[in-house]
Amino acid sequence: MSRIILVGGGSSSGKTFVTTSVIKNIGEDNVTRITIDDYYKDQSDMSMEERVKGNYDHPKAFDWPLMREQILELKNGHSIEKPIYDFTIHNRRKETETVAPKQLVVVEGIMALVDKKLRDIGDLRVFIKASRERRFLRRIIRDKEERGRSFESIVEQYFTTVQPMSEEIIEPSSNYADIIVNNDGIKNLAIDVLTCVFKEELDKANKGIRQERKMDDEFNEKTLSKVFNETPKI
Repeated sequence: MSRIILVGGGSSSGKTFVTTSVIKNIGEDNVTRITIDDYYKDQSDMSMEERVKGNYDHPKAFDWPLMREQILELKNGHSIEKPIYDFTIHNRRKETETVAPKQLVVVEGIMALVDKKLRDIGDLRVFIKASRERRFLRRIIRDKEERGRSFESIVEQYFTTVQPMSEEIIEPSSNYADIIVNNDGIKNLAIDVLTCVFKEELDKANKGIRQERKMDDEFNEKTLSKVFNETPKI
C-alpha cells in the first residue's frame, strides 16, 4: 500500500519547487507525483469567454469525487487514468494519463488540505507558506512564461480571486498540516528537514506500516473537569 503525502499552500508559494527538490533527494523511482490542478472540472459545455471568467481558486472549481476516488485507488496500489488539464484553454484535454502508484504518492495543489475527506486519505500533510508579495511576483513570471497570459489579466485575476480565496480558504487549511514550511526566498533547512520526513514515510511504506491518525484533544472533558473542580490554593 502506498503512503499519501498531501502538499498544500497558496498559489505560487513554491509547492512544486519544494516537492521536486525533496523527491530528487530521496529518488524519483520511489515517488509518484500528481497535481490537483488536473482535477479542475470538465468545462467542455462552456464557451471560452465563460471559462475565462471562472473562479479557479474556489473549491467548487474542482471535481472532488473523481479526485478522492483516484487518490484512494493509488493508495490501494491501483493505477489510474488521470485527467490532464490545459490552462491555455481552461479545460481538460481529451486524452488522459496512466499513473501507477509507487511507495509514496505526493499530491500537490492549493486545495490539498482544504477537503476533509481528502485529508483523511492522506498519511502526511504539508503546507508550504510564502508571503503574498513573493507569491504575487512568482505568479506574474509563471503565468506570463508558462501560460502566455497578459500582465493585465494576471493582475486582475490575482486581486479578484487568487488572493481573496487564499485568505479565506487556502491559508486557514494550514491548521490541518503536520508540517509547515517557509519558502519565502530565504535559505533555510526546510528541504533537508522534509527530505528526512519523506524518507521516514518511505520506510513505513516499504515495511507496510499502516498508521491511523489519532487526534489528541488537550481540552477533553476529563481535563476540563479536573481544572474546574480543583480547589483553589490559598
